[in-house]
Amino acid sequence: MRKLVYYVGVSIDGYIAGPSNQWDFYPVSDQMSAWINARYPETLPTHVRAHVGLEGAPNQRFDTLVMGRGTYDPALEINVTSPYGHLRQYIVSTTLGKIDDPAVELVTEDPIGLVRRLKAEDTGQDVWLAGGGKLAASVLPEIDELIIKSYPVVAGDGVAAFSGGFDPTLFTPTQRESFDNGAQVTWFTRG
Repeated sequence: MRKLVYYVGVSIDGYIAGPSNQWDFYPVSDQMSAWINARYPETLPTHVRAHVGLEGAPNQRFDTLVMGRGTYDPALEINVTSPYGHLRQYIVSTTLGKIDDPAVELVTEDPIGLVRRLKAEDTGQDVWLAGGGKLAASVLPEIDELIIKSYPVVAGDGVAAFSGGFDPTLFTPTQRESFDNGAQVTWFTRG
């Protein structure tokens, strides 16, 4: 069975985006960008990959993406309906209405059922949960691993990494890498 992995950037105070879904306040260095490009190239949008020399690069860890509307909306704002065309894409939303792109599937039902179906597939790669906080909280029982990019910045307000009811869930840190911009990436497994 493959894993559901929440791979996300977080501020010191636990926000994955600002109050208007902005994320450009994270200090990303050239060293960290090179690391992300080499380790997780599939986490860069398709329309960005060509600009950083990753066009056609194979997926290293994930072949499927699950995201909420707040994560999908920035692509729609620039008229990109399939932001991760190199992955199977699922958008979980009860308010979006419809998606006019056959490469993207809109999911309006309970996301737990979707995640369980995806995890039961045998594709050899994992499922990337990209955000947002409400979606992450709703599928927390199914999250197997966290890969948290912790940035040395306080946001003050915004979209919390998990936005739901009180549900203490133990994860164990298994690895950590540090970068020249003060950011760290930490891997956590359930339990």
